[in-house]
Amino acid sequence: MINNKNITITDHPLIQHKLTIMRKRNTGSKEFRSLVSEISMLMCYEATRDLPLTEVEIETPIQKTKKNVLSGKKLAFVPILRAGLGMVEGVLSLVPSARVGHIGIYRDSETLKPIEYYCKLPADISEREVIVLDPMIATGGSVVDAITQIKKRGPKSIKFMGIIGAPEGLNALIKAHPDVEIYIAAIDDRLNSNGYIVPGLGDAGDRIFGIK
Repeated sequence: MINNKNITITDHPLIQHKLTIMRKRNTGSKEFRSLVSEISMLMCYEATRDLPLTEVEIETPIQKTKKNVLSGKKLAFVPILRAGLGMVEGVLSLVPSARVGHIGIYRDSETLKPIEYYCKLPADISEREVIVLDPMIATGGSVVDAITQIKKRGPKSIKFMGIIGAPEGLNALIKAHPDVEIYIAAIDDRLNSNGYIVPGLGDAGDRIFGIK
């Protein structure tokens, strides 16, 4: 059972349609990668809804007028390697000026605990709003660890954006980081004994990069 005001489920019909195609066993890597990117772009629209605006004067072909632009709020996207890389193209298509950091974490196949092997973040991360990217949140260990590492650098705020989440992982994230806003396209039933999301879509990283 999940009951948290910080979770936003982006259940737009286009997202749900694309997600169903992603879940299909016979969806190939090329189409899968495209769907991850497209869904990420659509979800980013919602995750950046609270970006502040400021009024500037411009000149149209007809006359001068005052209209809104982003007020200079700095963004950084931080994908969790490997699978988070599949979301970067989609979000950058909406916010091309954002910086991109990387955190490499893998899950031990026996203990299911996260093991960090790489962390490279923008030098000015303390001046930026951060959105962490990972298509799947299963046990939640990788996301919790990634956000813990980012918090040590003192960013202005952190959001998490994923595509599918298991209740176990989302609850772990909420418990560890109750201040982090969560954007997810679907909350699935549970984890199986191997730590995979049910019904899920398999290993997102393997499917994005065609490993299996």
